[in-house]
Amino acid sequence: MLPQYHDARHAVRDMVIDLLKNLAETNRLALDAMKAKDTKALEEARLGLKEMASITEKIDNDVVLIFAKFTPGAKDLREMVSYLKVTSALNRIRNNINSYLKNMQGVLDENNSEVNLFMEDSLRINKCTLNAFDYAIEMLNTFEDDDKIKKLASKIAVEYSKTEDIYSLLEKDMVQKMNDAEANAQEYFNLLKYFRKNLKIIDRLDSIAHRVIFARIGGKL
Repeated sequence: MLPQYHDARHAVRDMVIDLLKNLAETNRLALDAMKAKDTKALEEARLGLKEMASITEKIDNDVVLIFAKFTPGAKDLREMVSYLKVTSALNRIRNNINSYLKNMQGVLDENNSEVNLFMEDSLRINKCTLNAFDYAIEMLNTFEDDDKIKKLASKIAVEYSKTEDIYSLLEKDMVQKMNDAEANAQEYFNLLKYFRKNLKIIDRLDSIAHRVIFARIGGKL
């Protein structure tokens, strides 16, 4: 394949990696802000999300240009198609992060000590998500190593499973709290919705891992 195609293909992959890094950094900043109960820092963490939509649009446009200019073969075509699926997942991750953090700002502003305890406990989900971001980035950085990307995809699946377990325990405790006559059931119900929104982030990362496996090895998209 032409050197120009090689460069264009790697440029697309680099943009995907950079976007994943930016989303991961937003999550790290947000986690620190929530630990500190700092709503201003949480708002600042959200600001960087606004520019990311244009990045996914550029990736999609560059992939289409690669199709038009180089008509890649089956294996390379599989990789390019995968990136179109990945950018869709990245856009959803960005939207999920923004929605979740906006809701967490509202939770912190309410300053309900009981609710805050559940929020603090839920941050274990965020830590698993950060691990999954790191594994997804490493998958793309070691794209040529089939065994390694499969192992990293398995690690993402493990982190995803952990978050489901954490959520189930939180849900059980919060349902019990809802039954308390003095508790505001709607407040806890909303909090569970926010936590579920947070779970969608790692769900999309798991989806991206499968896209990378498809791009490199094949199988079902």
